[in-house]
Amino acid sequence: MGAIQFGTDGWRAVIAEDFTFANLDRVAQATADHWRAAPPEGVRADRAVVGYDRRFLSDQFAARVAEVLAGNGFRVTLTDRPTPTPSVSFEVKRQKAVGGVMLTASHNPAAFNGFKLKAWYGGSAEPSMCKAVEALLDRHPVRATPMAAALKARQVTVQDIRGAHYAALKTLVDFPLIAASGLKFAHEALHGVGAGCFDELLAGTSCRVTTINAEHNPGFAGINPEPIARNYIRSIPFLKKHPHDLCLVTDGDADRVGGLMGDGSPLTTHQIICLLLRHYVKNRRMTGRVVKALTTTSMVDRMCARYGLELVETGVGFKYIASEILKGGVLLGFEESGGIGFPGHIPERDGIAAGLVLLEMLAMERKPLKVLLRELEKDFGTHRYARIDTTFPLEKRAALMAFCAERPPARLLKSKLATVKAYDGVKFIAEDGSWLMLRGSGTEPILRIYAEARSDADAQALLQLGVRLTRKV
Repeated sequence: MGAIQFGTDGWRAVIAEDFTFANLDRVAQATADHWRAAPPEGVRADRAVVGYDRRFLSDQFAARVAEVLAGNGFRVTLTDRPTPTPSVSFEVKRQKAVGGVMLTASHNPAAFNGFKLKAWYGGSAEPSMCKAVEALLDRHPVRATPMAAALKARQVTVQDIRGAHYAALKTLVDFPLIAASGLKFAHEALHGVGAGCFDELLAGTSCRVTTINAEHNPGFAGINPEPIARNYIRSIPFLKKHPHDLCLVTDGDADRVGGLMGDGSPLTTHQIICLLLRHYVKNRRMTGRVVKALTTTSMVDRMCARYGLELVETGVGFKYIASEILKGGVLLGFEESGGIGFPGHIPERDGIAAGLVLLEMLAMERKPLKVLLRELEKDFGTHRYARIDTTFPLEKRAALMAFCAERPPARLLKSKLATVKAYDGVKFIAEDGSWLMLRGSGTEPILRIYAEARSDADAQALLQLGVRLTRKV
């Protein structure tokens, strides 16, 4: 049947290899058993929400999960179309449901699908919850109610749930200001579920929206639906010919963001993160704790020090950031991969929310994006980030991490090593603030090498140092 293990954000596997209907039955039954055994106080313990993305068989996988949950006595809201993950999370919170399931492999290649487990609070399930579900695998036989019977008995309701999420998004920002701004906004959807979201949200406003790669294509036209520059093969040349004020990029399930300048130049997730933090402090005049994953730019550290904000650093995975958001008092939560959480919303990353907040920023500042980035670097210095993903034998990963932690390099380029952090991968930090990190992916059989320095050349040199370290094991 194959091993099932939850990674950074749910369980993912290759379709028809390990991601099969049989294995999906096992995970869905274990989830139902967990929800039945330990429903949190104050929730509607018999309610659950199930959504799905545009991947091959996602609609049928979602229908099967709904049948299993219905067979275990749950009343299930099943989305009627491919739906953004944050819309599913928002609906879980809105209904006070016991939890939700999103059928998606997010940014992974088209061969993958996945099972994202959402907790009652409308965010990624905490590690303890994932382990509890894993422990219940195969504990009980699968119980399922056929869809026709479940619909007739109203155990399953099929509907479009996006409206409530969209309405909440409009209250998260100064929407009248955005509506009157006349901004020319592009959206690279990467053939994911975000396609059409901004067209609908900004319909009837003075904003002009262009959506790129909006077509439903389960193969994602041969690109990975990940918001990084190498996947912008259509949007970059388009923007060079047809400039916009901003181009936001969403991943396959629209919970993560990337970006492009209006002329097609890359806009990194780190730049987006820092622009948003500056906007919340400078324009919104808000304060609070800032939470970031340890692979996120150190410009955030400098900004927090300047602004007098408490900074909390977590391991990689938005579930750790969600845990901090749930404690309260968080201004913003960030992760390097483009996941951003906003106060007063859901403890979940939301790529659509990020797009609207960026539009609010441009409408308030009334300055081009390039000018805002120059101001950011003038205030907080130049930070250049780079990352490579490389194959590395899984059986050697633990040995590599141990080697790096026990025998770190004495310096990173010309700067002496200052700190080693080894609680989620291994991160080397130099006295000049540059850093290098090695970490195995939580969802794919690859090793990620990250670096940040004062120049692109130095960041690339650090990556090569990381590659050399992998050859020593």
